[in-house]
Amino acid sequence: MLKAKKGISPILATLLLIVIAVAAVIVTYAWVMTFTVTQTGQAGAIISEANTRFYNISSTKYVGVTLMNSGTADAKITKVYIGTSSANLEDITNSVSYTPTTKIVAANGGSINATWSYPWASGQRYYLKFITEAGQQYPYDRVAP
Repeated sequence: MLKAKKGISPILATLLLIVIAVAAVIVTYAWVMTFTVTQTGQAGAIISEANTRFYNISSTKYVGVTLMNSGTADAKITKVYIGTSSANLEDITNSVSYTPTTKIVAANGGSINATWSYPWASGQRYYLKFITEAGQQYPYDRVAP
């Protein structure tokens, strides 16, 4: 009775294991490459604040910020927040005007100016946060003069 049972040959079993291993390596390689490209692109932008200005024109108060990008990838600003507490920030994205108007901070030393009217008070600390399209956040704070 034991002699009547048949299985697959050792050669076929070896080939099947090799095919499964190669398929697993290809799937893993594709996932790692996609993950690496995504993470490298996000890490390529390094945003920093070059200047923050609190100023008046006539009786209207404005805040102006110059951001720089010292990274190797462009960054597009998608959200802007400001407030007197880091835990309670107001979304002012729709009232910000940019130069250049593309909202893109070019790589390798590019800069962008963001300006908006805001009723700031002298001596008050303001918390600002800029968010890029890739999800990077650049929070910082300044005291109005």
